[in-house]
Amino acid sequence: MPRRREVAKRKILPDPKYNSVLVARFINNLLKGGKRSVAESILYGSLDIIEQKMKEEPLEVFDRAMSNVKPVLEVKSRRVGGATYQVPTEVAAERRIALAIRWIIKNATSRAGKSMREKLAAEFMDAAENRGASVKKKEDTHKMAEANKAFAHYRF
Repeated sequence: MPRRREVAKRKILPDPKYNSVLVARFINNLLKGGKRSVAESILYGSLDIIEQKMKEEPLEVFDRAMSNVKPVLEVKSRRVGGATYQVPTEVAAERRIALAIRWIIKNATSRAGKSMREKLAAEFMDAAENRGASVKKKEDTHKMAEANKAFAHYRF
């Protein structure tokens, strides 16, 4: 962290197909080795699969899935007098999005299936319906924060 001034946040341009900054952020997290065209084809392909299977607007399913996975609370380790406590804290808006994207990509990758497009589409559809591994991860994070709310007075 710099001592002198705040680091300027980079402006992310919206993606060309859906004109959405959230989709652009998802593509940026999905890409590996700088292969943007591959990441775009995976995400756009999975959104096409969603449109075929659910007969809904794919961007609405995407947004619903993201909002169902975004965590509100998380625990952070805080050391007080030789003991380490898991202190529940609220998650900042930017971090909520980052965690949701990370969890969806990780759980889609770990799914058994055919192509990454189909695995990602299945994860989006599950998350939009409030089920699946990404939503379970969010619920586990909330349970952990709820279980440790006795240490909330150690908040930063």
